[in-house]
Amino acid sequence: MIRRKFFAVAGGAAVAWPLAARAQQARKNFRILWVSTESQPDPFLDGFRDGLRARGYVDGQNVTIEIRYAPGNPAALVAMVADLSRMNLDLVVSSGPAIRAMKDAKDIPVLFAISGDPVELGIAKSLARPGGNFTGSTFLSLDLAGKRVELIKEVLSRLRSLAILSNSEHPGEGSEWRATQQAAQAVGLVPAYVPFKGPGELDQALTAVREARADGMLVFPDGVTMVHRARIAQFAIVNRLPSMFGWREYCDAGGLLSYGANQRAAHFRLAAYADRILRGEKPGDLPIEQPTRFELVVNLRSAKALGLAIPSSVLVRADEVIE
Repeated sequence: MIRRKFFAVAGGAAVAWPLAARAQQARKNFRILWVSTESQPDPFLDGFRDGLRARGYVDGQNVTIEIRYAPGNPAALVAMVADLSRMNLDLVVSSGPAIRAMKDAKDIPVLFAISGDPVELGIAKSLARPGGNFTGSTFLSLDLAGKRVELIKEVLSRLRSLAILSNSEHPGEGSEWRATQQAAQAVGLVPAYVPFKGPGELDQALTAVREARADGMLVFPDGVTMVHRARIAQFAIVNRLPSMFGWREYCDAGGLLSYGANQRAAHFRLAAYADRILRGEKPGDLPIEQPTRFELVVNLRSAKALGLAIPSSVLVRADEVIE
């Protein structure tokens, strides 16, 4: 695997603050609840823990992180909300679609990192000033949606039709689909839209992708496709479909290409907001962040399995090449 540095992990002045001083100020043993529809090992949690450590918080010393997982099933976390007030928590951190389960949590700060639109989901009044008790990061970018189409077209000059696999329950999905459709038409591609609702419809959706007989497949990043990334990537290889994804974890699982924010770095950065909230700032006053730096990942093993040669113009721009 060839790694190229694409940006420094955010943290800047916060990390420069002497850790001893930070640890002194954080004498209380804070309690944080981490809820996720991912499964372990969890790269997002690892990034968040690293970010906390850089700010003087060490799990088991001055902070305790309670972990609750419900892989691919946000509904399984809903019952927990009623018990939050009895858990003596200082903060809830929700990764991915687990934030749906936390929507009714009113009396505790909630920090999130989601790929969708938090305003459309109803947990923020605006990105600049969310209000209430929620804040965090969103990875939804309509510019990225178009860029992914352009990149897969650059890799595959023969590409004429593109299957779009999308969880329609994902907040902001409608805007993402429209931006993708416009980008596809701009480069002469015929998009075959294959929406599905939650993990229960994924099998049916993959069958529809196969029957569309497209030349390639683009998968919108969200919690459901993330949990099933290895299965979707393998489906693409078996059906000889060059695939484009939103995050590098999909390429680690066998996807051909990905373009988007580095999730581990974004969760590292999320710890900066956790620090500010634990020190007394209100979540509703903290703007919801959006990444400004993105990485292109290419999986040459998958390219070889598909019999593809990746253009040098793409390889030289890649932040990571998996060999």
